[in-house]
Amino acid sequence: MTIDEAKAQARALRAALSEQGTAISHAQALELVARQHGARDWNTLHARLALGNAPPELAVGDQVRGRYLGQGFSGTVIGLSGPASHRQIEIRFDQPVDVVRFESFSNLRRQIRAVIDEHGRSHRHTSDGQPQLVVELAGA
Repeated sequence: MTIDEAKAQARALRAALSEQGTAISHAQALELVARQHGARDWNTLHARLALGNAPPELAVGDQVRGRYLGQGFSGTVIGLSGPASHRQIEIRFDQPVDVVRFESFSNLRRQIRAVIDEHGRSHRHTSDGQPQLVVELAGA
């Protein structure tokens, strides 16, 4: 999506609400469109679109999902620090994740800490070349 497409969505939303008797400002429509796309506000969505559709910003308390060592997970961000390009994230999984791929034994992890880039991917990779951690907002 482009910035112009997001603005067009806001105009269409404003017109549709107006037809139903609910008047909102263009700024309010922009804020609603931003929230629909997982952004905190219009400024955040605008910046993301200007940077080439980077994923929504993560925050402590956010519900997330993704893959850790090849295993799917859902969980909650309980720690976050550093710049977006080299951010340390700590996640508490909703259900423990088995980080061993062998059938003969298991190693369940309930919580992890890793470093991710601005796209929610870890800098470290598994032996098959996949990022060790891929994380995104659960509602995205």
